[in-house]
Amino acid sequence: MASFDEELQLDAEEDAREIAYIRECLPADLKDKFKDADLQYIMESIMDYYFTSGILDAQPDKEGFVDIDLQQVADHVCQTAAKENHADYDPEEVFFIVQADMDFQEENC
Repeated sequence: MASFDEELQLDAEEDAREIAYIRECLPADLKDKFKDADLQYIMESIMDYYFTSGILDAQPDKEGFVDIDLQQVADHVCQTAAKENHADYDPEEVFFIVQADMDFQEENC
């Protein structure tokens, strides 16, 4: 069993891989717009949405999939960031990050 410090290190490495993946997926005009800290915040906000929205409790369809409205996730991220006075993100730009996050999760989980 890994120690707490080892778990934190593994989480940090996974986050770094995900941030790199997201950067690769972003359109050219957005690649340098978001700092790593912004992407980390957005990734955490996405996870918060999944845990608080009830989407994790949704029943999958016949193929075993749960329909997730990525625009709704992007809107949530932007609203949360504004409410917390973190940043004023554009939902259309954040959508690309949400989509890349979903792709990363599907490929790595």
